[in-house]
Amino acid sequence: MPAYIISDITVRDAEAFQTYRTRAAASIAHHGGHYLVRGGPIERLEGGWSPRMIVIVEFPDLERARAWYRSPEYAHALEVRDHALSRNLILVDGVSPEG
Repeated sequence: MPAYIISDITVRDAEAFQTYRTRAAASIAHHGGHYLVRGGPIERLEGGWSPRMIVIVEFPDLERARAWYRSPEYAHALEVRDHALSRNLILVDGVSPEG
């Protein structure tokens, strides 16, 4: 079953963010993930949640998503994360194609 990393991001430093984004994208691809959402306009339909930027990455399964998060490739991106952005990050399990 697919698994999803969902981030609610606030950019702190635009230049550092581009460095983080480039490194993170390479590490995601290396671990079999791909972007479903990478920023873009947000339209709030209900509730009080006001995210600034949403990123959703799909991985083939929970194990690959966890392996990416703990990987040396992603650790390279994390070196600039705190300067580049603040965020909330969650991992969720998807559903099988049958529903």
